[in-house]
Amino acid sequence: MRDLLQDRDAWSMENCSIARAFEIIGTRSAVLVLREAFFGARRFDDFARRVAVGEPAVAARLKELTADGLLDRVPYQEPGQRTRYEYRLTEKGRALLPVITALRDWGDIWAAGPEGPPVRAVHRDCATPVRVRLVCDNGHDVRSDEVEIQAGPGLITTTRPA
Repeated sequence: MRDLLQDRDAWSMENCSIARAFEIIGTRSAVLVLREAFFGARRFDDFARRVAVGEPAVAARLKELTADGLLDRVPYQEPGQRTRYEYRLTEKGRALLPVITALRDWGDIWAAGPEGPPVRAVHRDCATPVRVRLVCDNGHDVRSDEVEIQAGPGLITTTRPA
């Protein structure tokens, strides 16, 4: 197996998990809609106003994120009004919180303006910042230079190692 790992050109990425994730959330507007869902937006008008990419784009992202199982479309009705829908994060959608948090953390460090980050995420119980950490299943903090990529059960190879 070590030979296969050393021959990176033998790996096919046609079933890459990162590529598949980007097929679902890979547009700027999709990530911004998810950001607003995590910030508490539920109704179309709130998403459209806060994401600021145009109503057709917001409608398309909400439809796609719902079809992909990240949001649920839930009916509601104001007194005397027609039935409308709000959007709520599903378990699959809520599982993206570390991804959104990691993007925010990176942006706060590398892309924030001189005045600093526009928002902070804090733990409700103790008010300290919430951050993403790499941790192995044994609970050890892991630095990026300590990560080793290994073949997984879904790896497809384009050539067989000699």
